[in-house]
Amino acid sequence: MPEVAPELVSPDVEQERMPSMSFLEHLEELRKRIFHALIAVGAGMGVCFIYRERLFGLMQRPIIETLHRYNLPDHLVYLTPVDPFNLYLKISALGGLFLTSPYVLYQVWLFISPGLYRKEKKYAVPFMVSTILLFSAGGYFAYRIVYPAALDFLIRFGRQFTPMITIHEYTDLFLTVTLGLGLVFEMPILVFFLALMGVISAGWMWRNIRYAVLGIFIVAGALAPTPDISSMIIFASPMLVLYAISIGIAWFVHPTQRKAREARKKA
Repeated sequence: MPEVAPELVSPDVEQERMPSMSFLEHLEELRKRIFHALIAVGAGMGVCFIYRERLFGLMQRPIIETLHRYNLPDHLVYLTPVDPFNLYLKISALGGLFLTSPYVLYQVWLFISPGLYRKEKKYAVPFMVSTILLFSAGGYFAYRIVYPAALDFLIRFGRQFTPMITIHEYTDLFLTVTLGLGLVFEMPILVFFLALMGVISAGWMWRNIRYAVLGIFIVAGALAPTPDISSMIIFASPMLVLYAISIGIAWFVHPTQRKAREARKKA
C-alpha cells in the first residue's frame, strides 16, 4: 500500500494521531505512575499518623453511640500488644489515601491519557473531580447511614450478651463497609470510560438491566455486614440509582452519539 505524503495528510488526521508505545514501555509507564502514587500515599499516611487518635475517635464514634443506646460497655479491647499499632497504621493509610487522592488520580490520568484523542483529554479535570466526589460520597454514605444501621442491628440482636469487641475486628469491618461503598460509587466513572471507548452503550445497559439488578443485589449481599434484607436494600439502593445515572452517561459519551451531535452542529 503506497504511503501518503506528509503534506497530503490533513491537520485533523494529524491531530488525531497518538504515540504508539510498546508493551515494555507500557509496563515502565505503569511502574512509574504506581511508584509516584505510593510515595504520595506514604507521605499522606505519615501526616495522618500524627493525628491518628483523632482519626480513630471519628472511626469509633458509630460503635460508641450504638453501645450507649443499649446501655452496654463502650470500651473496645485488643488481644495482642501489636493490635493498637496495626490499627493506627490502617487508619493512617486510609486517611493518607483520601488526603492524596487528587494526586493519585492525576497519576491514573497520566497513564491512560496517551490512549485518548486530544478532544477526549478535556475530560481530565471532570474525571478527577467527579472521582474524588463520588468516592467521598460513598464513604460518607457508609459512615453516616449504612454502618450505623448495621451496627444497630447487630448490637440489638445480641443485646442479651456482654460485647467484647476487639479493635482489630471492628477496624476490618469499618474499612470493608466504607471502602466497599466508596468503590461502588465509582460505577459512573467506570461506565464513562467504557462508553467513551465504545465498549458498552446505553442501549446495551438498558437491555441487560435485569441482569444488572441481579448483579447489584449479589454485590450488595456480599458487602453488607449483616444478613438481613434491610441492610442489603440499603446497599443496593444507591447502586441502582448510580446504574440509572450511568445509562445517561453512556448515552452522552458514546462515540455514536458524539458523532451525531457533531453532525447536527455542522448541518
